[in-house]
Amino acid sequence: MAYELSAVIAGEEVLRAATRMLPAARAAALGQGLSLLPMTESLFHAVAGSLGRGALGFREVPEGFDRVLADWSAGGPVAYVEAEYFGGVGEQRAAVWESGALVLGPLRVEEGEPFPSAGSPISRALRRLGVAARAGEDEFSAVGLHRHRDSGDWVA
Repeated sequence: MAYELSAVIAGEEVLRAATRMLPAARAAALGQGLSLLPMTESLFHAVAGSLGRGALGFREVPEGFDRVLADWSAGGPVAYVEAEYFGGVGEQRAAVWESGALVLGPLRVEEGEPFPSAGSPISRALRRLGVAARAGEDEFSAVGLHRHRDSGDWVA
């Protein structure tokens, strides 16, 4: 079974304010006061500063979008996360901006690498956004990122 996620995650108010000028942006509520903005093709083209992909080593971040995320973080911390899994094997990437600066990452765990003792890149980014996990769960599960297996399903 496949799992694919490419998204911006931030507080509900931060994303609401940040996306007012982006008709292609559709946010979905997560747990613990956060929202998720999936990087759909229409959003990608709406924010693309150029035709390039791969800012900061991410696969789905348009060139220049890291500056947009830095600007959005003036209202509160903003994370960009990517995950791709198939049959339990895959990779994760994450970064967090706060007050206009990159404060975490970019973090990556490639296919076949174990998660560091501090946790997966996405869980570490969520922790930086203030997510608290209960005993026996990680931050990924605590906010419900397991609810959909494809980025586009969050706003379908």
